[in-house]
Amino acid sequence: MINNNIMLVEGNRLYLEQLSNIIRETETVTLVARFRDAKDALGQGMVFTPNIILLDADTPNIMSLLGEFRRVYPNADIICTGEKWSAETSSLYVNAGAKCFLVKPFSSEELLDAIFAFSKAATAGKEAKVMTFFSPKGKSGKTTLIANLAMAISRKTNATVGIIDADLQFGDMAFFFNLKPQSTIVEAARDTDFLSPVSLSAYFVPVAKNVSILCGTKEPSLIDKVSIHSLETIINMAKTMFQYVLIDVPAGFNPTSIAAAEIADTTYIVAMLNGGYEVQHIQRSLDVFTTWPDYKEKVKIILTRVEPCTITAKQEMEEIIGYPVAGIIPNAYLDVATAADDGRMALDLKPNSPLSQRINYLAGRITKEKQENDDDF
Repeated sequence: MINNNIMLVEGNRLYLEQLSNIIRETETVTLVARFRDAKDALGQGMVFTPNIILLDADTPNIMSLLGEFRRVYPNADIICTGEKWSAETSSLYVNAGAKCFLVKPFSSEELLDAIFAFSKAATAGKEAKVMTFFSPKGKSGKTTLIANLAMAISRKTNATVGIIDADLQFGDMAFFFNLKPQSTIVEAARDTDFLSPVSLSAYFVPVAKNVSILCGTKEPSLIDKVSIHSLETIINMAKTMFQYVLIDVPAGFNPTSIAAAEIADTTYIVAMLNGGYEVQHIQRSLDVFTTWPDYKEKVKIILTRVEPCTITAKQEMEEIIGYPVAGIIPNAYLDVATAADDGRMALDLKPNSPLSQRINYLAGRITKEKQENDDDF
């Protein structure tokens, strides 16, 4: 196992001692040098040949110092440490050459997680594609769609995918995957002031290779425990943890669904066609989203339980709604119910079914869009 030689640069004397002890107690890492003054580290630390530098981000002129450390230690990975994480400053640190950010004091486990995260594409400076799935009314098939779509995206690209169940009263993503999580979005929201993306990862539950879920509240009464600010912080952290983030929100326009929609790259209006007033609900939702200057690029429609699920049916619905339809999903209630009862994905139960084909097609469209955006970056 590779041993990591760490140089600690920490201006606060108490933190210097505390973090030094944590590093010494961490397996596979060695504290080779420590400094309170960043200039001393730049001038004297080279003799210790560190391959990891923990740099105090609360130091004045940190951005210029990052450039200096990158120049003097070109072969070392830099982890910024600070008392509070924020999306704005964290992005600046990463763009200036840091690998990630840790909130201090951190644990041995968090330090090792940060080191391990170097190999993940999400730490390469490009943020995730964030998608919010909105429904005018309930019973739209969002949960089924999100779960299977996340799996399809991960399998198609081998990318990391995070699901956030932000349906704060009636989210059922945990039930869908037969999970009994110890930590949910409630605990994550409670702890946001003390978390960084590395430590937030512990609140997500892995459900498959490269797919993890931040489960919703355990009881509807806990809705008030998740503020809009904390939700936005969680989403911003998730953007640096995963390559794709899928957010389930409560039906209708409310503070939660609006905040998640505004922060997303794409908002999908998901509606189930069952002979009711879905078309009017979609059109009324579009009227609200038209206040966004870029709504035509950002807002897309997915229709579920479409029978017959054909290109002709899709074109007919586009004419009726007066807006493009990004995807149509066939009625496969029995397949979905059977798969859920068996603890499996509908994609696995019948991989060649019309449902699987349509979800895989939509996953292909989504991943192609992100690849094109990354190429333009």
